[in-house]
Order: sequence, then C-alpha cells, then structure tokens
Amino acid sequence: MTDPTRLPELPFPLRAHGPDGGWAYADGTLTGRAGPRQDLFVPPTGTALDPASDAPRLLGVPAGDFQLIARVAVDFRAAFDAGALHVRTGEREWAKLCLERSPERPTICTVVTRGHSDDANAYEVPGDGTAWLRVSRTGRAFAFHASADGVRWTFARLFALGTEEEARAARVGFLAQSPAGEGCEVAFDRVEYRAVAPSGLRDGS
Repeated sequence: MTDPTRLPELPFPLRAHGPDGGWAYADGTLTGRAGPRQDLFVPPTGTALDPASDAPRLLGVPAGDFQLIARVAVDFRAAFDAGALHVRTGEREWAKLCLERSPERPTICTVVTRGHSDDANAYEVPGDGTAWLRVSRTGRAFAFHASADGVRWTFARLFALGTEEEARAARVGFLAQSPAGEGCEVAFDRVEYRAVAPSGLRDGS
C-alpha cells in the first residue's frame, strides 16, 4: 500500500482536508469515504444545507496548465452520494465535478462556488455507473469534462475562479460526499496527470 498523499501518477504531493476520509492507495486505486451528511455546498437560497458543511478532500498544487484525469466509481447508497474532482482557490471559491446519484440515477454534475454555490446536472451515466472525470487548467480558466471511456470527452463546464494569481495557485484533487445519506465509499483509478491543457475544449479531445 502506498501513501495516498504521494500518488505515483502525480508530480505533486497531496494533503487531506476536512473530515477524515480514510484515504488509501493500493494497486493503482485511490479510495476514500464520506461520513453521514458530509457535503461541500453553500446554498444560494441560504436555507437548504448548512453553509459550514464539509467533506473529505485530498488536494495538491499543480504547476502551469494541466489535466487531472481519473475514473470514478461510487458505492451509491443515498441520493447525492458522489465522488468528485475538486478545484479550490479560496474558502468560498471552489468547484467540483461529480459522479453523483442525482437523485435516482448516476449523473455528471457540476458545482461552482463564488461565495454561494450553483448546481447543474449535465447528463445521466448509463451502464455500470462509473465515469471518467477530467479537470483542466488553461491559462486562468478551468474546464470540466466527463467521458465513458477516457478517450472521447464531453464538455461540461468552463469557468474562472478568483484572480489570475489565485487560479495559478489552485489546489486540485479528490473529494467524497454523502449529503443526505449515512456515508458512501468512492474509488478513483486510472489516475493520470498531463502537464498541458486539452488541445480543444469542445471537440471531444
């Protein structure tokens, strides 16, 4: 078993944030778990969820343009259980790309938080409920993509977070959540890091 803060696929170390996620890495797979009602969301209404809520995260600081790719599987037990890739530039400036049970079917979802969170579903995931996720940085912007096979990518979101300096110092990594349930386990494999932005954001590459 390898130290989960030193993944061999990544050129930068990771650090755990939030509640204990029981992060572990073995045989090419990073695993973690969210506890009951653990989430990361600041409701735009101010009424739905506790804005002080928190979820287990494992994050590091990449340099320059990049792509962080992983295939994610979730032990879905309740609505909104999810495994996600996460990018953060500040305490109220962050985003996540989720494979989430939303609420009945595995779904690709995105959240961008600038003080308060938005929330958008992209599409339902067919088959066994696993998906490939990718977060990229291109200049000061970030992009979210998802894929069924890790080859052909579907564009989900393009956005900015913070100042250009803050975007260049962003922390990026992995997240588990179970906002309405008693907890869930997530697994990330086929982790890959590319020190370059995608060649195109909307052409499937």
